[in-house]
Amino acid sequence: MGEFELIRRFFAAAPCAQAAEGVALGIGDDCALLQVAAGEQLAVSTDTLVDGVHFPKNCDPFLLGQRALAVAASDLAAMGATPLAFTLAITLPQADEAWLGAFAEGLSTMAARCALSLVGGDTTRGPLSLTVTVFGAVPRGQALTRAGAQTGDLLCVGGVLGDAAGALPLVLGQRQVAGAAAQALLQHYWAPLPQLALGQLLRGKATAALDISDGLLADCGHIARASGMALHIERDRLPLSSALREIAGASAHDCALAGGDDYVLAFTLPAAHLPAVQAAWPQTMVIGRVLAGQGVHLLDAAGHVIDPPRAGYQHFGSSGD
Repeated sequence: MGEFELIRRFFAAAPCAQAAEGVALGIGDDCALLQVAAGEQLAVSTDTLVDGVHFPKNCDPFLLGQRALAVAASDLAAMGATPLAFTLAITLPQADEAWLGAFAEGLSTMAARCALSLVGGDTTRGPLSLTVTVFGAVPRGQALTRAGAQTGDLLCVGGVLGDAAGALPLVLGQRQVAGAAAQALLQHYWAPLPQLALGQLLRGKATAALDISDGLLADCGHIARASGMALHIERDRLPLSSALREIAGASAHDCALAGGDDYVLAFTLPAAHLPAVQAAWPQTMVIGRVLAGQGVHLLDAAGHVIDPPRAGYQHFGSSGD
């Protein structure tokens, strides 16, 4: 099967590649054409997932298709953008029809959940890797960024933390655990749901925001640096699921602080906006506050600064962003 036949059968014909609002021209030409309304800006983000680095070798292709799009779409949520479209560049060791069919099905499943349309990409031969670029629209001047946190703001998250980190030993086959708790953690790892509605809700309210991909401590460090502020996190206020507590035990807090792959929004918010945000998004939890200073500080129940676990995942070195 040649490249163009592969594209036609598994991607151009997929449900996620059909006509959609905001897409003037999709797959089939040299470029896709996106229609952005007057007064809006285009939000663009790219994520690459590499076999054996970002997902286990020989993993379920349906689950991989879901996850590949979800982690990219989460960046749109972090900016408060409305989803429009995405492209996929996929490098394959071989054209396995069964694998491609399952992967395309998983991709379309997550695309429907995120209201994203596949509009193009590329296919090549080589070690398995996936590059997804997502496009969204946000009203001019209303995009959420990492800069802008102010003294006195509340530090909030959009849901429970640490479930994906708790699932990782199960994903990697390091532990064999059955039951509902294990399934709940695995569901969060393989099919995280980008908090797109929350991101749009926070426009005009949150002063800074991002999605948690490399761990709460590491990602809050990005807000602290960009805003020139100190973020104080109260360890005992971290929202942990019962499934994580059951599976991870004493390590549950470490999973939440440094595990990564949550794809939950962390944001700073003036206290006056908290009731409206919690009314519309009840999973919102306050976990700390913004103060004058620098860096991220972890506090115990008595308010004392304590040493955190490792800060979070980084591809290169120990101190880069």
